[in-house]
This record gives sequence, C-alpha cells and structure tokens, in this order.
Amino acid sequence: MRQPGGVLFFDGACGMCTRSRDLLLKLDRTGELQTAPLQQPGTAERLGFAPEHLMDSVRWLDSTGRVYSGAEAANAALSAALGTVLPLAVYRIPGVKAVQDAIYRWVADHRHRFPGTTPYCESHPVAC
Repeated sequence: MRQPGGVLFFDGACGMCTRSRDLLLKLDRTGELQTAPLQQPGTAERLGFAPEHLMDSVRWLDSTGRVYSGAEAANAALSAALGTVLPLAVYRIPGVKAVQDAIYRWVADHRHRFPGTTPYCESHPVAC
C-alpha cells in the first residue's frame, strides 16, 4: 500500500530544515513529493492553521487534503517519497509515536543549532 503524495511544508529560514528537505527529495522514488516553505504567502490559510501556530512544526498536506504535523508529517512525507506506508506504520506503533514525537519536538526546538545548508528562503527569496 502506498502513502498518497503531497506537499511537505518546512521552515525555509532554517538550514537544517532545508538540508532535511533536500535529503528527502533525493530519496523520492515516486516523483509525487513536493515541498514548500512554511513562509510562503497563503500557507496558513491553505493548511488551516492560525498564522501564529504555523511555524510550530513541519506540515504535510497529502493529496486527499489531510494535514499532518511534526513527526507524523515527517513520516508521512518519507512514506510518500519511498512509495510505502512503512515509515508511517512504524510511527503509529504504540510507544513509537510518543518517542518520535518527543525527539521531533527536541530537534525542532533546537534546529538552529544543527548543521545545515543555505536556508531555502535565502536562495529562493521569491518563494518566501
């Protein structure tokens, strides 16, 4: 079974987030993975989040219109890229979700301390 394609919304001002996005695109076997910075105008409305909460975590909007956040979003995007629901299925195993959510939150809160690359919004300012 395949995870539907969609759009990964990431922090385009973050070098680590941009590097993670670039790696995910390299892993994309399906060609159904799209990405966009959370800073792109209209994103809060598109995803149904209040603007002040938009940057809380990475977001995944699948082709059915469902929105995922945080570790679940990362797993859904990886599942779509690999063409299998396996990463998302593992995430949903009791206990795994709590651990991944805690790790995701810690990494997200400290993302600017991790090595990265040129942030997407610096190299693509028109998109942000």
